[in-house]
Amino acid sequence: MENELETVQRLIDSLLEFSVAYGFQFLGALVFLLIGLKLAGWCAGKVRQVCERREFDVTFSRFIANVVRIVVVVFVIIITLGNFGISIAPLIALAGAAAFGATLAMQGLLSNYGAGLSIILARPFVVGNTIAVKGVSGVVEEVSLATTVLRGEDGEKITVPNKEIVGQILINSDANRIVESTLYIGAASDPLRVVEIVREILDARQDAETAPPALVGIHDFALGGVALGLRYWVPSSQYFQSRYAVNGAIQKALDDAGIPLLPVPWPASLAGASGQ
Repeated sequence: MENELETVQRLIDSLLEFSVAYGFQFLGALVFLLIGLKLAGWCAGKVRQVCERREFDVTFSRFIANVVRIVVVVFVIIITLGNFGISIAPLIALAGAAAFGATLAMQGLLSNYGAGLSIILARPFVVGNTIAVKGVSGVVEEVSLATTVLRGEDGEKITVPNKEIVGQILINSDANRIVESTLYIGAASDPLRVVEIVREILDARQDAETAPPALVGIHDFALGGVALGLRYWVPSSQYFQSRYAVNGAIQKALDDAGIPLLPVPWPASLAGASGQ
């Protein structure tokens, strides 16, 4: 019984000695770590505010702020470990080995991150632009290291891996999207009069003042008629809505003027007839 009491007493003494020797050191390191994390968030917020005041891109501002936060957190952790007398050299070697293994296991994911970094730094497009790539198009809503999120006209969310964007032919039309259409009229109709009617309709659009000038003209000639080409810009979020409204207005104006349109597809039908 006495031996057991002595063992318990020695254990209590050891715990008290350890608490006296390292308790304040542990408490100080914990307080320093908490202050460091708060400081990292504060620095990141300040950097983001500076970038926003200088009117930098939203994606670029977030990226720089996150880099600053990570750097500050890493330094705080290194200093905290140093206060406990822990050498960080073995940890760095272990992290390097782990990073090498993770690189082999996540080549696809890392290629997306590398492509995302290229997009953020090169800035071929920014949030709010309308882009078309790999057969999809939409307004850029968010650019992260892994993916780029587009928003279609119908509100659908399109997520594109960044590696599918870098190195591809990319069309950036800012906030607008072009509409290209063709009207087929007979040789008996006056094409210049039709051009004037269509131009008046395009110039009367609500978004005509903020968009590039519309183009209307004789696009091509063929047996029995003329093809008129239309090229005009509409807001990307209202592409089909604007296109259908213009088509309806053109059809009504030509009907009122007594100008008939040739059947569509006119050239294809002629080609089929000649082939027979």
